[in-house]
Amino acid sequence: MRSDLVFRALSHVSNRYQLCQLASKATRKLHKPNTRLQDTANEVLCRFESANPGASAPEEAPAAQPVERRRAA
Repeated sequence: MRSDLVFRALSHVSNRYQLCQLASKATRKLHKPNTRLQDTANEVLCRFESANPGASAPEEAPAAQPVERRRAA
């Protein structure tokens, strides 16, 4: 049942409101057309059981930006 998934996911998130916000964002990003939204939401909650959804993702190395040149006034 989904309530079991929610309680297990709460072990990584401090409160239910934050869990709801993170789950809705993740569900929107992971949802695939022609699948049930409920199944996607359950999959997200299952992923939250094993990993901390609030932890920041590893950042990619920033690409080299061109050096700005100053112009004479």
